[in-house]
Amino acid sequence: MLNKKSHKCYKLMYHLIIVVKYRKNVFTQNNIISDLKQKIIDISTDFDISILDQGIDSDHVHMLFETNPNTNITKYINILKGHTSRFIRKKYKDFLSNKLWGDSFWSNSYYLATTGNVNLTNLITYMEKQEQ
Repeated sequence: MLNKKSHKCYKLMYHLIIVVKYRKNVFTQNNIISDLKQKIIDISTDFDISILDQGIDSDHVHMLFETNPNTNITKYINILKGHTSRFIRKKYKDFLSNKLWGDSFWSNSYYLATTGNVNLTNLITYMEKQEQ
């Protein structure tokens, strides 16, 4: 379903992967995982971002989210990583003490890809037919 607002029609969905620093296995307890998922939802709500799905493995997080054209994605990701890092490190300090040190939690890098309802081959075919 397309989102429609004044003079706009869009469908913007992203797949984001963020990885724990040094690929440490820190998401091994259900309470940490559920707290992280809720924190991600809370932060995303502030950005008018809808979380469609979250998958948390022992050392990384997958997110599928939907947003609008005005969202500053880089700012969102930086705030998401910063706030969740501080939250988890504070709440689970004892658990993390022998796994991570200092202010580190997330790796500096991340993976971000757009998703859509059509694959690239179909889109190119459609566009080529429009040129005739």
